[in-house]
Amino acid sequence: QVQLVESGGGLVQAGGSLRLSCAASGRTFSRYATGWFRQSPGKEREFVATINWSGGSTDYADSVKGRFTISRDNVKNMLYLRMNSLKPEDTAVYYCAARDDYSESYYAYEYDYWGQGTQVTVSS
Repeated sequence: QVQLVESGGGLVQAGGSLRLSCAASGRTFSRYATGWFRQSPGKEREFVATINWSGGSTDYADSVKGRFTISRDNVKNMLYLRMNSLKPEDTAVYYCAARDDYSESYYAYEYDYWGQGTQVTVSS
């Protein structure tokens, strides 16, 4: 089992940047593919970005491609999401997640472990 704790959310103006962090503890972090999802009030949780166990393969939702970068540090047991050129529509609670598989996934139901979420608010 792995425990995940997000940090780094906050309030930022449109066009600004934030870096979210997700600290993992428990079993060997490098055995898990990981991802970021987000959820706005009244909306379903949606895929943002995913990265495989080694960090060698990533993928992004079309809405964030070119603006967000997912990365991981398996020595520090950390997952990151760098968010640039933020837009008001990026406002959401952001969750990191891990799945007991080496390959990345777009689907929330394929993830086994979730953090508690961190709020990101982008003002216009």
